[in-house]
Amino acid sequence: MKAGFISLGCSKNLVDTEVMLGILQQHGIEITNQPAEADILIVNTCAFIQSAKEESITTVLNMAEYKETGRCRSLIIAGCLGQRYGQELLDDIPEADAIVGTGAWSRIMEAVEATLKGQRVVIAGKDEALYDENTPRIRTTPGYTAYVKIAEGCNNRCAFCAIPYIRGDYRSRPIEDIRDEVTQLATSGVKEIVLIAQDSTEYGRDLYGEPRLVQLLKALCQVEDIRWIRTLYSYPKYFTDELIETIATEPKLCKYVDLPLQHAHDSVLKAMRRPDTQAAMRTLIKKLRARIPGVTIRATFLVGFPGETDAQYQTLRNFLEEVRLDKVGVFTYSREEGTPAYDMPNQVAENVMQERYHDLMSLQCKISEEINQSLEGRELDVLVEGRDEEQPNIAVGRSYREAPDVDGQVYIENDTTSQPGDIVRVKVLQGFTYDVVGEPVNVENDVAEAGKTATDNE
Repeated sequence: MKAGFISLGCSKNLVDTEVMLGILQQHGIEITNQPAEADILIVNTCAFIQSAKEESITTVLNMAEYKETGRCRSLIIAGCLGQRYGQELLDDIPEADAIVGTGAWSRIMEAVEATLKGQRVVIAGKDEALYDENTPRIRTTPGYTAYVKIAEGCNNRCAFCAIPYIRGDYRSRPIEDIRDEVTQLATSGVKEIVLIAQDSTEYGRDLYGEPRLVQLLKALCQVEDIRWIRTLYSYPKYFTDELIETIATEPKLCKYVDLPLQHAHDSVLKAMRRPDTQAAMRTLIKKLRARIPGVTIRATFLVGFPGETDAQYQTLRNFLEEVRLDKVGVFTYSREEGTPAYDMPNQVAENVMQERYHDLMSLQCKISEEINQSLEGRELDVLVEGRDEEQPNIAVGRSYREAPDVDGQVYIENDTTSQPGDIVRVKVLQGFTYDVVGEPVNVENDVAEAGKTATDNE
C-alpha cells in the first residue's frame, strides 16, 4: 500500500503533513512522490485567502484524475480547507473520499481505513492535539534545515483573518518538549532550526501565564550542533526589550526579525483589530536596529482592507519609504466569510487593490536592491543548499538574512567543492533586488597566496 502527499500553504501546514506521513509509515504504508503509484492520495490544503482555496480545490481535482489513470482508491482532503468547510466540501467534491481537519492529523489512519472500506467520512471539528518529540515524522525539508512548530492556533482576532476559526485558540508546547525535539533533530544532522507559530512572541502565555519565548530560545541555544535558530511570525505586541537583548547576545540566534505589521495607518490598524500603532512600530524598529547591528527586518503588509482610502494607503507607502525595511511581503485583502471584515462597508475595488499592490512592491524592490548593494564587500556565513543547474561552479545558499522559501538567495561564484549543508564564509560582490552574489573568502586568500608565491619565486 502506497500513499502520496501534496502539501500546500505555509510551513505550519508542512509540519502537519510531515507528522501525517510519519503516522502512515508507522502503520506500514509506503510513501511515494509518484501520484500514479499511490493507492492513497492526501492533499493538505490551505484556506487562508481566496487564491489559496482555489489552488487547493484545483489540486484536489487534479489528483482525482488518478482514480481513473492511476491506482488511487482513496482521495483525502486534509488541512485548513477541510476544517473550514467539512461536510459541505465533501458534498461538493464527490471525487473526495474523506475530510481530515487541521486538528485531526493524529486520526489520519482512521480516515484511510474508512475510505478503503468504501466509506466517505468527515473527521474535523475541535481537536486540540499537539505533536510532540515522540510523534513519528518524516521531514520533507533538506537534511540540514527543519521547521519546529512551537504552538498551534491563534488568540488574535484580526478582522480580516480566518485562521483562529480554522485552527482554534493558541496552544503552546512545553519548553522541555521542544528542546527534546530539537536535540533529536541536531543528532540527525540538522543545523538550522526554524521556529514557527501563528504568533511566536505569544509563545508560552497559555502554559506559564506570561510569554516565554526568551526562555525557550535560551534553552534551544544550549543544544549542541545546532548552528542557526530562526524565529518567524513575531508579532510586535510581546516583542520585549528582553527578547531584543536575547537576539542580540545569543550567537546561535539569527539576527533576523519577521514582523507581521499589516499596515501603518492607525485608523486602518484599529479597523483591522490590530493592537499596534505606527509610532509603536517605529519605536520597535529603531530599538532593533540600535541593539542588533546588522539586523534583517522582514514585514508583511495588507493593502485594500475595507475602507482604506488613498490617503491611508499613502501613509503606508510613506512609512515603507522612510523606515526602509530589508524585506517586505505585500498581500491584497481577501474577503473571507465568517470574518468581521467580510461585512464591513466600503470594500475596495479589485483594480484599486492591484494598483496599490504593484506600487508598493515597486517601491520595496528599489529599497531592497539598495540595501543588498550596501552589503557589497561584507562577509557573510552562507548555508549551502545546492548548485546552479546551468553553472556547476556556482553554489546557491542562504545567509542569516534569508529565511527558507520566502526570501532570496546567495549565489557563490568560484565554489566547486561545497556541499548542501556546508556553511561557507562568503564575501558579497554584488547585490540585486532579491539575491546577492559573492565568492568564498578563501578564494581571495588563495589568489593572494598565489601572488605572494609568484613574488617569492621572482
